[in-house]
Amino acid sequence: MEVKSVQKYIITSPKKMREVVSMIKKLSPVEAYDTLPFLSKKASVKLRKVIGSALANARQKELKEELLYFKEIQIGEGPRLKRWRAGARGMAKPYKRRMSHIRVVLGVKEVDKKQDKKVVTKEVGRKVGSEKIGITKKKRKDELKVKSAEKSEVMLKKNRKEKDN
Repeated sequence: MEVKSVQKYIITSPKKMREVVSMIKKLSPVEAYDTLPFLSKKASVKLRKVIGSALANARQKELKEELLYFKEIQIGEGPRLKRWRAGARGMAKPYKRRMSHIRVVLGVKEVDKKQDKKVVTKEVGRKVGSEKIGITKKKRKDELKVKSAEKSEVMLKKNRKEKDN
């Protein structure tokens, strides 16, 4: 299932918008929505509104927010406003005010209950990638911490013995 949100004719150049999108595209939509106000970019305010609209559309369809991911964030060029600025010796210096169109598409991760895996599927139903959840990763981290702590204790004991001798 997909959730879409589109905002057109935003008077911010696409280049500036894409810079903000590159910062948040790997986050989940909820994390991105919470992070955007803290970026010091004017484009982040407008992008936050579009992501908020997409999240609201997902809530309307009764989808869980933790299963959402960015399937597509597209920044397109809109029309350009031709303007001019006063130049030296009475001349006009033309410039263009660029506009952007934003399109945000959120996908839904499906949870396979038998194998306890989050599986991202295409519309056709093929598996794109899978990621194991939870306990095994935590155990591995804890084991690494325990092993490193044991190594450090062994090293301390060796150092103390060497100092005593």
